[in-house]
Amino acid sequence: MNVVPRILALNPNSSESVTQSVVHAMRCAMPERMAEIVGVTCSDGPEGIVTQADFEDARHRVGARVVGNFLGAYDAAVIACFSDPGLEAVRSQCAIPVIGMGEAGMRCALQAGERVGVVAVADAAIPRHLAYWERIGIGHRVVGERALNISVAASGDHVQAFERMLAAGRTLRDKLHADAILLGCAGMSALRGQLESALDVPVIDPCAAAIVAAIDAVNGKAKP
Repeated sequence: MNVVPRILALNPNSSESVTQSVVHAMRCAMPERMAEIVGVTCSDGPEGIVTQADFEDARHRVGARVVGNFLGAYDAAVIACFSDPGLEAVRSQCAIPVIGMGEAGMRCALQAGERVGVVAVADAAIPRHLAYWERIGIGHRVVGERALNISVAASGDHVQAFERMLAAGRTLRDKLHADAILLGCAGMSALRGQLESALDVPVIDPCAAAIVAAIDAVNGKAKP
């Protein structure tokens, strides 16, 4: 292991701005003296991981990038996409810890509340998310998801996203009785604090949750 753990944050979509947002959120959650975080963008990937076709595209790219190019250079890898494309396959082929951002975010949210609601980027992503929660055994704790229906790149922009995010959060809190909210896209991190203040319930950023999980895994405190 490197003296300071070196963590790969691999963004399966082609948005460099999303990669920068992810790395910034991770660095805010984890001081640089505790980890070196390197963001890598799949420049030939889809613009966002929204549809099932996007997910399948990303799943193949993640496997090729992590297993083919990065294994010897990092102490852990984070798949910087809420849908965790390729997570199981990459974990089975890697000796280093591989963290799924969606899984890490949800497990953090389940510690913050009993009933978790998710703010998704688009309606098209919700069935895949719900199936994922069921598959990893936590679907009974997820009260539902509500979507912004904007692009991944716009999901962290205050002007374009915040009012939609607030409306989704209020629906999850007031109508579905969520007592914790999970941001369902890597691009939403910049709005977490403002949303939490407006809703007065815990709002979990999956980027921050993922880097904490990665460092814990490297240090042997938890298994990914």
